[in-house]
Amino acid sequence: MNIEEYERMYRFEDHYWWFVARRDLIAQFLKDLALPAGIDILDIGCGTGAMLDKLEEFGNVVGADFSTEALAFCRKRGQREGKQYRLVRADIRCLPFADNSFDVITAMDIVEHIDHDALAVSEIRRVLKPGGYLLATVPAYMSLWSNHDIALHHHRRYTARGFRDVAQRAGLRVAKLTYTVTSLLPLVWIFRRLERFTKSKTSEPQADVVPLPGLVNKVLLALMEAETQFVRRRTLPFGVTVAAIARKDPA
Repeated sequence: MNIEEYERMYRFEDHYWWFVARRDLIAQFLKDLALPAGIDILDIGCGTGAMLDKLEEFGNVVGADFSTEALAFCRKRGQREGKQYRLVRADIRCLPFADNSFDVITAMDIVEHIDHDALAVSEIRRVLKPGGYLLATVPAYMSLWSNHDIALHHHRRYTARGFRDVAQRAGLRVAKLTYTVTSLLPLVWIFRRLERFTKSKTSEPQADVVPLPGLVNKVLLALMEAETQFVRRRTLPFGVTVAAIARKDPA
């Protein structure tokens, strides 16, 4: 991503509904797995670091990102919070960890950044311990492709079936697969269609993270919390995001 996007993420991710809801979804999935305390967790594409704080509740966390700018923001966050995160600069396609190193790997909106996504997920499988879990989110539907994706350097968006195929080809068993941000799909679809006609072709693409009134942000958070509670036990048939839990064979 452009450094401007990391700066925006750092400013918004503690309170903005999108970032908060995504973290809460993954944390709820992890809580429902009921794994032992003190597990080893890798957050791939840790960005500016807010998820690291959330994962600390569950075990020993390592944050990895290819971007030196992202890791610098992680360190800045750590200084602000009086923490020193365990950070590694790493390419998801060639992770600097031994086989069978982690009980859980989180990859929130990272696989779509990789040109060879199957290679990236295969590398995730390699460093997972037998029986370990991948918790992942990816953006849904190429029909929603926009300047948001260009600004974030995405290669693609996924259907649930498409992401299942990638995970299975990498040797993982998909235990849960659902769409999320379902209630906002009609609005997002309309917004993306209007954007194609209203945005100047010469303007710099930017991610769809804009300041919102506090009440609007709270309402969106409440909607996402309701969806999270629903998808803990069931699945949603469409949405803006695909969320998955995939497992490495315990044998």
